[in-house]
Amino acid sequence: MYKSIIKPIFFLFPAERAHHLTLFLLKMVLGIPLVGNMFRMAFSLKDTRLEREVFGLKFPNPVGLAAGFDKDGKHFRAMSALGFGFIEVGTVTPKGQDGNPLPRLFRLPADEALINRMGFNNEGVDALVSRLKQGGKPQGLIIGGNIGKNKVTPNEEATNDYVICFEALFPYVDYFVVNVSSPNTPNLRALQDKEPLTQLLSVLQEKNRAKTAPKPILLKIAPDLTDSQLDDIIEIVENTGIDGVIATNTTISRADLDTDQNTVETIGAGGLSGQPVKDRSTEVIRYLHQKSGGKITIIGVGGIASGADALEKLEAGASLVQVYSGLIYEGPALVKNINKAILNQT
Repeated sequence: MYKSIIKPIFFLFPAERAHHLTLFLLKMVLGIPLVGNMFRMAFSLKDTRLEREVFGLKFPNPVGLAAGFDKDGKHFRAMSALGFGFIEVGTVTPKGQDGNPLPRLFRLPADEALINRMGFNNEGVDALVSRLKQGGKPQGLIIGGNIGKNKVTPNEEATNDYVICFEALFPYVDYFVVNVSSPNTPNLRALQDKEPLTQLLSVLQEKNRAKTAPKPILLKIAPDLTDSQLDDIIEIVENTGIDGVIATNTTISRADLDTDQNTVETIGAGGLSGQPVKDRSTEVIRYLHQKSGGKITIIGVGGIASGADALEKLEAGASLVQVYSGLIYEGPALVKNINKAILNQT
């Protein structure tokens, strides 16, 4: 029904408008008592065999919603009805910012992909904290906080932005993700270089370890890193003692797309996600897992649109997986289908 009726209707709208419309309709459906309960039952799959304990947290299942879908924490309660084991809010910055001008989100249906240049659009960390405080979170759901820096903050002062977000969110999220890999904030990816990244993560770890009960900190990396840079990531993770890596963010590559080249050039800059990044994401996961001797905990994301795609990431060395673009193309049954495939492998 989603692919034959609902998706074609949504795809008539600009991508960002369709995103907001989808979330509005989801909230409306869930607000109807009997219909909402039926919806949750249809798309959730609960089974103790799906539970995972990763970096000290108990996940009800290994399928999560990637950052970017719910930047401001407005929709994580509604999205939990789709059966996610964990949801990552953000990327959030200390101060609210508008992000890049519209249009900034584009579909590539021929490639089952998206291009976005959102630019960390969000209402700021205080607004996110306010929403996380309200009414608590669904029972058992793990919430991650993805943190970044404001566009106007120079890289030399970026650490302070990350610390502000870390301190504000600490009481309200279960784990943190340090995002230095978005291609849509000028010079942000320069923070992936060995020296600034080590400094940033060391400061955050110092703040974390000063807490009574420290929380897991993960690093989200780009798929465009070379093997040498991935070796640096392994060393940095070991030296700073952070808890893991999310592999991967969107790519700046436009190689081997089926979409007409003129269309791609007209869209312009932005991070590419979905099926075109699937293989590279898996390669990065496998490389990190093998080169670290399995010592690095990895959340795999990038091009997951089926149970088989998720299993591929898990077999490459990921402990958990996340989806975003696949949800747009496959619909709300994706999470349940992935969990079914995982159960079939147990």
